[in-house]
Amino acid sequence: MHIDARAIDDQSIIEGDICIIGAGAAGISIALEWNNSPYKVILLEGGGFEYDDTVQELYRGELTGRPYFPIKSSRLHFFGGTTGHWGGVCSTFDEIDFKKRDWVDNSGWPIKLQDIAPFYPRAHPILDLGACEWDLKYWQKQNPALKPLPLDKNVMWSKVWQQSPPTRFGTKYKDTIVNAKNIYLYTYANVVDINAVENVSAIKQVTVKNSAGKQHTVKARFFILACCAIQNSRLLLASNKQAAAGLGNDNDLVGRYFMEHPHIKSGELRLLNPDPLKLYELVEGTKVRAQLAFSEKTQTELKVLNGTIALLPQEFAENSISNIKMWSNDDPRKSLDSFAKYNSLDKRSFFERHFMPSKLFKAYGLTTVMEQVPNPLSRVTLNNEKDALGVPRVNLNWQMLPLDKKTVTTLSKVLGQQVGAAGIGRVRLPDFMLDEKDDNIPSDFVSGGWHQMGTTRMSDDPKTGVVDANCKVHGINNLFVAGSSCYTTGGAANPTLTVVAISLRLSDHIKEQIKLPLT
Repeated sequence: MHIDARAIDDQSIIEGDICIIGAGAAGISIALEWNNSPYKVILLEGGGFEYDDTVQELYRGELTGRPYFPIKSSRLHFFGGTTGHWGGVCSTFDEIDFKKRDWVDNSGWPIKLQDIAPFYPRAHPILDLGACEWDLKYWQKQNPALKPLPLDKNVMWSKVWQQSPPTRFGTKYKDTIVNAKNIYLYTYANVVDINAVENVSAIKQVTVKNSAGKQHTVKARFFILACCAIQNSRLLLASNKQAAAGLGNDNDLVGRYFMEHPHIKSGELRLLNPDPLKLYELVEGTKVRAQLAFSEKTQTELKVLNGTIALLPQEFAENSISNIKMWSNDDPRKSLDSFAKYNSLDKRSFFERHFMPSKLFKAYGLTTVMEQVPNPLSRVTLNNEKDALGVPRVNLNWQMLPLDKKTVTTLSKVLGQQVGAAGIGRVRLPDFMLDEKDDNIPSDFVSGGWHQMGTTRMSDDPKTGVVDANCKVHGINNLFVAGSSCYTTGGAANPTLTVVAISLRLSDHIKEQIKLPLT
């Protein structure tokens, strides 16, 4: 059922069993799990079904630290969320991503890959992915042309990515949600405050507002915050009437450890003999491809982060523009137009076929995609300005650390050693990697993947994290957080597949909790 919160009586009281705040990939995935159940689900979306700049403006914030995408346009604020401009790239996390690593400060999840793995097969149909197969051998049987570079697998391996169409949640799941008898979707219902009981041990209600001047109260047994890494932490910090530092923030951790997947131009691979490298190719229609990845053994021996290297024909790589520079307009529609203009796979495929096949197949630009060290100074905070609904806007201070540079430099050097040992070519490093005294990576070489993570990180100990292993906010019995803000470390894989998997795991946990008597 769909209700426009602008059209109902002011000061309405809305009640249900579960309240999901945010209708993006995480929120919709959870809501679908409760379809046709005996429980009443309230799904709150701040926008409508289409782009509305008045609503999008609520996301505007300030940037400090490293250059980054405008906060207003880095996430979409309507039904379906950022899946509306998602690229569809998917891969699984690795076992090492969840481990405590003595060379990576603040690493170590309270769960293991085995706790998430059973939910990947359930996430696949939601994202319209193919077979839940991540072993290269499986895909080589489907297409023998997918041949890996002849590198030592104990050092580097070819990690598989699959491509979603991409699935637009706002389109694919609109009818299912709207027609569900027990799911009540409220659009134009922006949560502006989360209200707890007197001792702040549970949430009793949330307050929603919209541009029509309406205010409503939503009451439920369980609340799930499913916005995004920036907005999840923003709402917790802004809900400070009963907890001065914000909900879940007794240890000053909400908003800290903001992470991205830095995309870094990291050199050039020159092959002795031309090779189209079909396994690593990304063109229009690509369903499966690979990137070169560090083995766990190599990461441990060299004391570096997880990372992968993507290959792009050098003629395009050397002329490519940073995603951050292309996506520089506050209006996401204009940024998307700019991005499409400079990054068209159709255009790339046309030039590859007709103009430069021999050159393209001999030289490849390297782009390293890597996790970051979880850095408490890389963070989201509130600033003094408020949006039109009275919620403080955010400041994002994105930071990187010396281990980040060490990782990207080491990965390129190891690749150079590997292709040299195999006798297939050479790797040329960019100048910034040759200066061992400078830990900085020049901004011209760094971009991002719109992969915002880590601001409500997961930990068994409330002194080191905001949510526990089941994504429940420490100290608050019925408040949960869904999405990549719960990531303790970011791995090197695009986050969306794991976002859906963890959301399904969270949903299963609440299905067990809701059977228990009220306390």
